[in-house]
Amino acid sequence: MAEEILLNENIPIDKQEPLPFPFNQRAFCRYEPIEKRIERARVLIVDDLLRDEGDLSELAVKEWGRNTKSNLQREREIAVLALDNIRNNVSRLVRHPEMMVTHFSEIARAEKDFRPDAIVLSGTLRDFDYYNPANLETFRDFILKTRSAVLGICGGHQLVGMSFGARVITLDHMEQHEHREGRPFEYQYRFIRITDPDDPIFDGIHDTHSGIWQDYTTEARILRVWQNHGLQLDQIPEGFKLLATAYLCRNQMMVKRADGQLIYTVQFHLEKSFEDWDKTRATRWEHPNESRDGRIIFENFLRESIKHAEAGKS
Repeated sequence: MAEEILLNENIPIDKQEPLPFPFNQRAFCRYEPIEKRIERARVLIVDDLLRDEGDLSELAVKEWGRNTKSNLQREREIAVLALDNIRNNVSRLVRHPEMMVTHFSEIARAEKDFRPDAIVLSGTLRDFDYYNPANLETFRDFILKTRSAVLGICGGHQLVGMSFGARVITLDHMEQHEHREGRPFEYQYRFIRITDPDDPIFDGIHDTHSGIWQDYTTEARILRVWQNHGLQLDQIPEGFKLLATAYLCRNQMMVKRADGQLIYTVQFHLEKSFEDWDKTRATRWEHPNESRDGRIIFENFLRESIKHAEAGKS
């Protein structure tokens, strides 16, 4: 990742946003011990990145040329980090977790064999027109029908939205191929605003004395989340409801609770919370507990997933 990514030629986008008033007057963050409050969960973790030349579109093969091998190697390096972060969240939130990892092109078979309580889709690295269209179609057939609870993260969010009819475009509203290099990029911790605080994914938000959420969330409906993306969905797909928004990328979070499905997707990287927490104090972010917003959402998703799975069995 470049040291400084620009939103435009004058504004560096990797500078942390100050807390909005009055929260910027508070020089502390409430401490909260992390407890494993979920007894058991079976989680299917899905690798949405590219593996080999069979995963590539003709366009990718043509444009990458002699760089194909090195680009695929980079995909695998990012995949290791992304999948480890998701595993870490599950293992830190569930007392007795069971996890399985599969590729998004093989998700239907993995779901049938593993019978998960929840499916978590990883982020991605490349534009979707670099993906083998057959793999995208296979995933679309699955996600339109699955009754397993799903959480899509960043590229996984876009993959779900695209499967339900939305377009994936750049942050300056261009097609992916029209602005491949030097496009606007949302990076670093950013604030987003909750649009539907009554959704169960925000459980506890109305209780200002619970200590679960930060003050800026219970009082102002704001989340602080890690962003790292240059693409977005152009609309909320039919059947989904917007849950959180921001100025640069409107669709930050959405849910589908219809047709027997429970699908949550987030544009941000909610799984990064524990990565920050595990850093040494010499390199740890100044207020590590503020990154817990994503972790609380992840935990609430797992709890909702278990309820959904139990309801499906009855």
